[in-house]
Amino acid sequence: MTPQDMAARIVRYGELKPCKTAFIDAHTPGSNQKENFTIIGGGVSESADQHVHITLPHGFNIGAAGQPPRCRNSLHSHRTAEVFFVLSGRWRFFWGRWGDAGEVVLEEGDIINIPTGIFRGFENIGTDYGMIMAILGGDDAGGGVIWAPQVIEDAADHGLVLGENGKLYDTKKGQSLPEGVKPMPLLTEEQLKDYPEPTPMQVVGGHVRRYLDMVSLAGQSPVKVIGETGILRDKPGFEVDLITEASADPARHSHDRASVLMPVKGHWRVEWEGGEAVLAPGDTMSVPENLAHSAVPSMTGEAALYHVVGTGDPAGPTWQG
Repeated sequence: MTPQDMAARIVRYGELKPCKTAFIDAHTPGSNQKENFTIIGGGVSESADQHVHITLPHGFNIGAAGQPPRCRNSLHSHRTAEVFFVLSGRWRFFWGRWGDAGEVVLEEGDIINIPTGIFRGFENIGTDYGMIMAILGGDDAGGGVIWAPQVIEDAADHGLVLGENGKLYDTKKGQSLPEGVKPMPLLTEEQLKDYPEPTPMQVVGGHVRRYLDMVSLAGQSPVKVIGETGILRDKPGFEVDLITEASADPARHSHDRASVLMPVKGHWRVEWEGGEAVLAPGDTMSVPENLAHSAVPSMTGEAALYHVVGTGDPAGPTWQG
């Protein structure tokens, strides 16, 4: 595998191409400054303007959200896993039909495996532009986003209409629903009963892990963060490990599925037969299946990265109430 071949599988933070019209709340005040990034896989964007950096299927999707202070992502739900870790900034995650069932604040490196089947949103409460990295279950990410009814209603008041085909139409630009396409129907009160509202203890205790706590667990071995035997026990179609400076192994290894490296702290040197690359926080690297490689910090100081690999498990609901 030549460096040129691998370069096509590395997305640098500085080269990320945002979409500012990815979702139905793109015009809604309070949400109209967010940027959506689709890094690996098709993601769940509702906009034809969304750029996909790496289209190769991995069994999961990698994306990101970048937002200035006090910008929020509106309440929505997914049919498959949605995992976030904080790359930069300070973020408030909230959930429930109206977003008031509970909340948790996450700092850099913290991770949350948001239960499927609940309405959730998030807001940058830091003082600067911040970014969270996302892992979505399945190659098709569950077929899109399910919005809380009030989000669709608010969006229509500001010129954006979502068709039942999952595509957005901007009435401010003279667009309208194509013939034969109806608006996305609002969830009924009966349907809304199927969306649970877990308590803060249930979500924080069972679905959130703090970066510093995971680093303290690392020792000489990576921490299995999400997986059948992980500290967040789940089988969402992928596993997530946290590798630190102390637990990085210089010996080369391979996986029978494509894997992804996502640094959160420090710089990392990835080597394989035929080349090497250095990754920084915010970079994303897709490693081909069966390619022997190693990843170690390239300089002294704090270093950590998240490693993601598909498992082939069904990427369906994991929330059990």
